Amino acid sequence: MDTAKIISELQFKAVRSSGAGGQNVNKVSSKVVLSFDVKNSQALSEEEKVRLETKLSSRLTSEQILILNCDEDRSQLKNKAIVTKRFLDIITAGLVVPKIRKATKIPKSVIRKRIKDKKNLSEIKKSRRKPDF
Repeated sequence: MDTAKIISELQFKAVRSSGAGGQNVNKVSSKVVLSFDVKNSQALSEEEKVRLETKLSSRLTSEQILILNCDEDRSQLKNKAIVTKRFLDIITAGLVVPKIRKATKIPKSVIRKRIKDKKNLSEIKKSRRKPDF
C-alpha cells in the first residue's frame, strides 16, 4: 500500500458544520467530508480492493465509496488532517491479513503429567476412606 498515492486519490469537500457554534457555524465551512473510491483506486491491487470491500462492507456505499466526516475542530485544516489520519487508520486496519491458525497437538508429557496428577489425587482420596475389613 502506497500511502502517498492513496492520499492523492482522496477527494475532500468543505461543508458547513451542524450544531451549536453561532456565527462561526453559520459563516465558515469547517466540516470536511472525505470520499475515497475503493473500486476505481489505482493505488490498490485487486486483492487489496477485495479485502477492503469485505472488511469495510458496512462503511462503504453501494458504489464502493468510503465517506468520512470530521467537524471536531473550528479549523478546516485541522479537520482535514484528522479525517485523513482516521482514513489511513481504517485502510491499514482493513488491509491486515490475519494469521492462519495452526492446530497444535497436546504434548505427550503434558498428558502423562495430567494422568499422574489424577492418580495421585485418587490415591489421596482413597487413603481418607474408612478401612474395609
